[in-house]
Amino acid sequence: MRRFPDWLREYLNYTKDSEAPDIFHFWTGVSVIAGALRRRVWIDQRYFQWTPNFYVVLVAPPGIAAKSTAMGIGIRLLREIEGIYFGPNSLTWQGLTSALEEAQTMLQLSDDIFQPISCLTIPLSELGTFLKPQDTSLVDLLVDLWDGQVRPWRHKTRTTGEVNILNPWMNIIGCVTPAWLRENFPSYLIEGGLTSRIVFVYADRKRQLVPYPADVIDSRRFESHTSALVDDLRQIADLQGEYRLDAKAKEWGAAWYNQHWGQQSGATISDRYSGYLARKQTHLHKLAMVLAAAQRDELVITVDELLSAERLLKVHEQHLEKIFETVGVHDVGKQIREVLAVIRAAEVITTQHLMQLMSDRMNSRQLDEVIATLTRAGDIKMTVLQGMIAFQYLPSAVEVPDSSA
Repeated sequence: MRRFPDWLREYLNYTKDSEAPDIFHFWTGVSVIAGALRRRVWIDQRYFQWTPNFYVVLVAPPGIAAKSTAMGIGIRLLREIEGIYFGPNSLTWQGLTSALEEAQTMLQLSDDIFQPISCLTIPLSELGTFLKPQDTSLVDLLVDLWDGQVRPWRHKTRTTGEVNILNPWMNIIGCVTPAWLRENFPSYLIEGGLTSRIVFVYADRKRQLVPYPADVIDSRRFESHTSALVDDLRQIADLQGEYRLDAKAKEWGAAWYNQHWGQQSGATISDRYSGYLARKQTHLHKLAMVLAAAQRDELVITVDELLSAERLLKVHEQHLEKIFETVGVHDVGKQIREVLAVIRAAEVITTQHLMQLMSDRMNSRQLDEVIATLTRAGDIKMTVLQGMIAFQYLPSAVEVPDSSA
């Protein structure tokens, strides 16, 4: 018997004295339930299955909306549940695959049929320590494993041989600043597959100011509330089997699907998010499973869950617009002026020194693009300084001082 009729609603009540906005707590709660469910539940579509994992990214300026604190509250509850495996927070794709192998367990489908599953939940207080967009192997792995299909994942390397993961499944929640996204997310990640699989949640202010939370939270009631939420989360973690849509849900879902694909483009987001639009049905049913699991043990999805999921995804789409309006589109002119000013002042500067000076304003890829532009324009040239590759400023005729004046 569950203690609460809706775990997510109660979790929002549990976090009401936090400074972080409700939306951060809600999507943290979604990630927590997903982590508890793992690949033990699914919606079967014969050709493929939908599973309730998410890549959730909380986005806020540093120190403003308490994103890491919000994530930590929910993850602490999930860590109380037996059998949940957590991935390390900084690793290569090889390390990630090793962690998935170590997380393998057996799911009993019937009296004599067992299925191996490899499930990880990965909380990342700093997404940048984990996700390196330049590491295409890691990005490709994240894209490949988001679907959570029933299949082995194999990869061969020269050093470690073949990696073989049986039915891998990953659930990720991370925190990042808008500045990091602008500087580190190239346009190919938006136009490609990764960002269409991520639920970005944005906030730029605290919900309220709470200087000393312990002064407004009764310790005994808090401990009791925590224990009750963990008890219900254990019951959620015990759910197993195929989710089915009831008749009204399936009717609504079919109408939504036909309307969705009948539209020429998304009304609320630009063409840069066509990948997201293509996967919106999957997001919708993943979230519907979590909403259903939050309320009952019966593995049935009603039209109410689908309607709620659609409303929540519309908010997500608004966040996509706000977060990525400048991602992949850099102020190239400003960057060129900044780099040229540094080289002009130094006259000759090594690549290493230039990268150190510009590291807080642009990444190495952007710097390479600026240097290539300045070289083609004849403003700088490549040379050697103290045995290192360097760049020399080439003054134009207009800028050469008139010594006869």
